[in-house]
Amino acid sequence: MIELYTDGASAGNPGKSGIGIYITGEGHSIKLSEPIAPCDNHTAEFVALIRGLEEASKLTTGILSVRSDSQLVVQAVDKEFVKNPLYKPYLKKALELILNFEYFFIKWISDDTNRAADALARQAIRNQK
Repeated sequence: MIELYTDGASAGNPGKSGIGIYITGEGHSIKLSEPIAPCDNHTAEFVALIRGLEEASKLTTGILSVRSDSQLVVQAVDKEFVKNPLYKPYLKKALELILNFEYFFIKWISDDTNRAADALARQAIRNQK
């Protein structure tokens, strides 16, 4: 089983933004910190999930367990619905990527539990010019 921790961060609304991805399990320990286009925090969270799913699909098509501290993202994926039209394309893309996995789980975790991905997302913001 692969565990994927994701986090998105924005310094402003919108503002400089970054994503953090931490993948562990099956002998993997991958950390990604990437700047993204300026956006709001929720968009950054969706972008982080999508990038994480893309990276995880390179490692397995079996069991993927995703952990996110974004209640909006977790609920949207669980319900396969998001009210705000701004986020619908991101949810659609995430749901398409999820089909690559035999078993998929997503769970909300607290900020304290998501420190690795959070630090990577914040690092991505700091590294922008």
